[in-house]
Amino acid sequence: MSSAGFSRRAAWTRGRAARAPQFCLASVVKKFQPVVVFEPANCAAVIPCFNESASIATLVSAVRRHLSSVVVVDDGSTDNTGQIARAGASVVMHERNLGKGAALRTGLAWALKHGCEWAVTLDGDGQHAPEDLPALFQCAQNTNAALVIGNRMNEAHKMPRLRREVNRWMSRQLSHHARQCLPDTQSGFRLMHLQTWAALPLTTERFQVESETLMAFIAAGLRVEFVPVQVINSGRPSYIRPVTDSLRWLKWWRNCGRPERELSQLAALRQS
Repeated sequence: MSSAGFSRRAAWTRGRAARAPQFCLASVVKKFQPVVVFEPANCAAVIPCFNESASIATLVSAVRRHLSSVVVVDDGSTDNTGQIARAGASVVMHERNLGKGAALRTGLAWALKHGCEWAVTLDGDGQHAPEDLPALFQCAQNTNAALVIGNRMNEAHKMPRLRREVNRWMSRQLSHHARQCLPDTQSGFRLMHLQTWAALPLTTERFQVESETLMAFIAAGLRVEFVPVQVINSGRPSYIRPVTDSLRWLKWWRNCGRPERELSQLAALRQS
């Protein structure tokens, strides 16, 4: 090979390395702590919010019937969401809007720092019913899953049509590449083991975070379960922008690679 050809090949290889799939977790797999038995006393609720002053007080009050520890992450709201939430929750403020992924990272890190073993995430607009929390808790206790996701698809007809169809399409893509049925990959109603979450190489800051987190748990060989939950129409337009956020999701999906090779590598690693 000529020197010019070698240089082009080296540059291509470096480019591939720079776009290395985020699903390959072999480098961190030994950092995982055993998944401890779920106990409500060791769990915090994490609620990312952006301009949710109309719903946050009712939501926090309802969540506190099930959990004593609640943290609201005010992601640069221009209303008084944070001030209202302080009546029943710890509040962490972002000076400007950083995105759902960043807000979740802030809230989960807060829970971990304050000694929690588990965290449950709910959207701040009230679309997740706190009455469904016991079902997620029971699933974690019965299955030892590291991630439990609230599955809304039994009541999918209650979801806005565009959101429902986008969710179904994304879930089909992720299910195919994970080689298992993932009925509601975009649900933000989740219970997760915090030490496990902290060991995963997660980087997204917007709405791709739901997909990235789910696929990272699966690629690491961790148990993921889904439980049916209610669909509640919050009555206000979603902050999800169907075109922009779908394009952002597609860019993430293209750049992060496909997990088939990484899944097989992890399987070989565990058998060695």
